[in-house]
Amino acid sequence: MDDQDASARIDATVAHPARRYNYLLGGKDNFAADRASAAELEAAMPTVRLAAVENRLFLQRAVRFLARQGIRQYLDIGTGIPTADNTHEVAQAIDPSARVAYVDNDPIVLAHARALLTSTPQGRTAYIDADLREPEKILVDRDLRATLDLDAPVALMLVAVLHFIRDDEDPARIVRTLIDALPSGSYVVASHVTWEYMPPEMTVKLEAANRDGRFRARSGAQLTDLLEGLELVPPGVVSVAQWHADEAPKPRPSVEEVSFNAAVGRVVR
Repeated sequence: MDDQDASARIDATVAHPARRYNYLLGGKDNFAADRASAAELEAAMPTVRLAAVENRLFLQRAVRFLARQGIRQYLDIGTGIPTADNTHEVAQAIDPSARVAYVDNDPIVLAHARALLTSTPQGRTAYIDADLREPEKILVDRDLRATLDLDAPVALMLVAVLHFIRDDEDPARIVRTLIDALPSGSYVVASHVTWEYMPPEMTVKLEAANRDGRFRARSGAQLTDLLEGLELVPPGVVSVAQWHADEAPKPRPSVEEVSFNAAVGRVVR
């Protein structure tokens, strides 16, 4: 897809998760509709910006952890609009030969990825315009196959994206399809919004903001089920604020403030 086709798909009047997330992280690549949607979320959950930042910090800690385990390939689905310290930058700071295939289905993300997600000379990055709900198409994509060797360990990154998969879209099948394509020794990094720590009055407001039903919060137990069969890295499924928190800024926020669960799991055949 060329940039003109991508531009034709942009609807500035409808909020988009990637652009809203960009706004919550303090970015400028968003529209009024995205900012209005974020403001509604912030009115319901005043710490939503903190949650977005903590989720981003978790991604960076997880990539550093995996890079130190010798993982050199990353499949990052639901990339979002590039910000500082993206997956390839964190990985290539440890090993310049690391390769990353980014996947997203937002045309603004596509435009920015092409401009900003540039690799070290030793490594490689690619951007794939595809939808998580169609994992088979991702796995056979020509650019993905040219960038990653799926016979060698890969880190599958599903950070802050699974909660946009409804139950009727069978998230367990999607995750399993992707994991089944990875060899033993691969890893899965996942984070997911949860409302299990929130007071009922807050969840009512958040549900009201979910007008199109696209968003689906899930509990830590439900995230564990989605990662069934993986060997979870200690401490297992915990708040993004708590996962390997010794490397995170202090003081640490509470699980109630962040309301994001996360885990890293190893593929073992």
